[in-house]
This record gives sequence, C-alpha cells and structure tokens, in this order.
Amino acid sequence: MRDVAIVATAQAPSSVGTTLTVPELMIPIFADLFGTVEDRGVKHADIDFWCHGSCDYLSGQSFSFVNAVDAIGAWPPIVESHVEADGAFALHEAWVKIQTGEADTAVVFGNGKNSTSPIEQVMALQMDPYSEAPLFPGLTAVAALQSRACLEAGVFTEREMAEVVVRSRRDAIGNPLAVVRGEHDVEELLAEPMSADPLRAHDCPPVTDGANAVILAADDTACRWSDRPAWIRGVDHRIDPQRLGARSLIESASAAAAAVKAGLGSIGPLDIAELHAPFSHQELILRRSMGISGNVVINPSGGALCANPWMAAGLARIIEVADRIHTGAADRGLAHCTSGPALQQNLVVILEGA
Repeated sequence: MRDVAIVATAQAPSSVGTTLTVPELMIPIFADLFGTVEDRGVKHADIDFWCHGSCDYLSGQSFSFVNAVDAIGAWPPIVESHVEADGAFALHEAWVKIQTGEADTAVVFGNGKNSTSPIEQVMALQMDPYSEAPLFPGLTAVAALQSRACLEAGVFTEREMAEVVVRSRRDAIGNPLAVVRGEHDVEELLAEPMSADPLRAHDCPPVTDGANAVILAADDTACRWSDRPAWIRGVDHRIDPQRLGARSLIESASAAAAAVKAGLGSIGPLDIAELHAPFSHQELILRRSMGISGNVVINPSGGALCANPWMAAGLARIIEVADRIHTGAADRGLAHCTSGPALQQNLVVILEGA
C-alpha cells in the first residue's frame, strides 16, 4: 500500500441561500487551497487527478457537475472524475486512484447548494422505490422514525440527545464556518416543541450551502508539500440495505464494519472523532456502533448540527481532523461521512500525523 496524505485543505463558510454558481463558489476555494502550498511551488499542473462530489438532484439539472470544470481552469491534459455523492466519497475514489499508481497527486472537492432545492422532497427519491418512495418520506420523517425506535428500545434518552446539541453548539462558537452556535441549557432545549416527534428543531441540521477541497499526495511528495501531512492510515466504505425494514435502525452495522476495516482499535488510540451526524441522535448511534470511547473529543467543530452543506459536510469532517493534525493539535483522528436514509451508507477515514 502506498502512503497517502492530505497536505492542504480549504473550506468556504457555510451560508444560506447563496446565489453563486458552482464555478463562482469553487474558484475562491481553489485559490485558498493552492495558496496554502504556493511556497512549495505547487501549481495546477502538478495535480494528476481531480475528483468532485456533488448531487445533480439538488441542482435540478442533469450533468450539472460539469460546470465545476470551469472552476478548475482546465486545460489539456486533465484527468477528472465525479461521484454523485459527498466529497468524502470522492476522496475515497482519489485514494484508490493513487493506490493503483495511476496518480501521485489529486485534488478532491465537494459542493452543495441545498437551500435552493426542496431538499425534503428531493432526498425522498433515494428511498426504496417500491414500498417507501411512494409514501414520500422526507429526511426528517425518516430520522424521526429512527430516533423513536432508539428511544423505545432504551438506547438513549431525549436528554442525551439535547446534551449532544448543547455541546455541539458550544463548540461551534469557535468555528467561523458554522451557521448555528451558542450557549444553551439542556432544560431549555427540552422545553422546545416537537417538529417531527420525537425530534425538535435543534435536533435537526441547518439547511446550508457550502464547498470545500483538499490536496492528496503520495509518499515523498506529501513530505515535500507539507511539514506535517495528515496520513490516511485507513479508509473503508460500507452500505446497509436501502429498505428500512431490512435492517436495524437502532445501530449502524455498516459504520461499525467500516470503522474496523479502516483500523479503529488496531491502529492506536484516537484524539478526536468528527462524525457526520446530521441529527442529534445519530451521533449517539455512531458512537455506540463504532465503540468510540468517552475520552475521545467528538465533533470539536460543532459537526453537521451546526453547518451541514449537503455533499460537502462529510468531506468537512475529514478536513476538520486533517487541520488539527496539520497544526499539531491532534496526532490521530477518525473522520466519518454518511449518506442515504437513516445512516445507510458510511465511510470512515483514520488520519495520523506520523
């Protein structure tokens, strides 16, 4: 296996209702990204592979991802690919590309303009087309079913869900990219009305737009391009059945399997974990399913409860861990991305500073 690392990152502050086009959203990101390695002499021409994560459903236009090529400033020869998913899954594709030896370097980026689409209706299209999609259950409705199943099984309590929100919003105070932040009290949150029983508004993610990008490099190139690369020590992606009735909603078997395959428990202790948990109860499910101990700092950025740019929120979890490794604030961390209804698909990456 080749040693591959994240050597540079860039993120745009999450926003609501941006009118920017995809190229307008991405051009400043690429400028920031290459600006971090400019002193190393890194240029666009040094990148062997580009991989983009986004969703045509959200754009309401087939092959809308092609617009992003304008932001790259493409000129022949260029090798570019796209995944109809979060940028974290694009990172997985780029990592595989480097492992095969077809590339030594790659840029991975993700973007989403969620506030311009009826996201509850759009994402209902990802449900099982025979028994569930005709009922048109939106994201929040499915999450509420999952949360209710866990509460009735005694997996956690509403108070524990509120505690996740309190901690997340407090941590987000120090995150300029977040759109929701602040000091709250558990009792205050529990007094709020239900929005989709048993979920309250604070248990649900904000609808936000955003974009981000990373540079991957292999072996000696990574060491030349960064003083402290964030090495990818393990990465894995697993999928549970699409149909809700075919799997347990009170755990995430695919997240647990991906974590083990990525090296959790065998590589060494974690300092931090950034979990892509758009709903408060999903963090509790993920921590329990993956066996993440209580001394690991969870979502120090505030997580997806405080900024959830669809198709970029999972890559943001990876960037948050990588940034802390780059600065020396952490030595090892786990980053997680989910997709599909009720934690159906899960990708886990373990990053290390040495």
